Amino acid sequence: MRIKIINPNTTESMTRAIWEKAVRYARPGTEVVAVNPSIGPASIESYYDEALASVGVLQEIKKGEVEGFDGYVIACYGDPGLFAAREVAAGPVVGIGEASMLMACTLGYKFSIITILDRFIAPVDEMVRRYGLADRCASIRVINTPVLDIERGGVTVTRLMIEEGRKALVEDRAEVLLLGCAGMAGLEEAMEAELGAPVIDGIVSALKMVEGLVEYGKKTSKVLSFRYPEKKVVKGFQIG
Repeated sequence: MRIKIINPNTTESMTRAIWEKAVRYARPGTEVVAVNPSIGPASIESYYDEALASVGVLQEIKKGEVEGFDGYVIACYGDPGLFAAREVAAGPVVGIGEASMLMACTLGYKFSIITILDRFIAPVDEMVRRYGLADRCASIRVINTPVLDIERGGVTVTRLMIEEGRKALVEDRAEVLLLGCAGMAGLEEAMEAELGAPVIDGIVSALKMVEGLVEYGKKTSKVLSFRYPEKKVVKGFQIG
């Protein structure tokens, strides 16, 4: 099978890191291609950034349909453009935010999300509610570090993640911790070793979900909500 992973921001170093994480966990025989749009923000940290990034995501989905991909991963924790992408794709489209939450619900009763900045709490909270998982979310915590600084990694980011993870387990009674940014890929191992609780990376969650759906022969439902968009004039930009 062929899976296309779309990093919705335009930072190529993050795209490479996402691809490296994905191929480490991909099944034998799964071809993983990671791309980022040529237009859009360098990082995604607000509603504004998500809105801008969604157009590039849709462009990459449309390209993927022509290129014959079996399924897609949207590799930003806010899942920008996810529902719109499902309208234009035949195969499954999975966002790393939704996938990580669904997987967490199988490993513990309550999960906590550790994400980037204070201002990103509202979009993440809104997303949790949109997926119907508010009752399973113990908390949304932040390390107040910009995406591109997280992507560069280092001891400081790991320490902050462990500190917030410990607070989530002790103060919020979470049982599973979620990495709330694609740039946090790889931090789960150190966190699990220190904290003793499952820590989930959304990139891997989404990849495994798409692999399973493709292997199972399931495609995006076109019965109602995710039917292909009606043909109409769209002025000013070209999706595909």
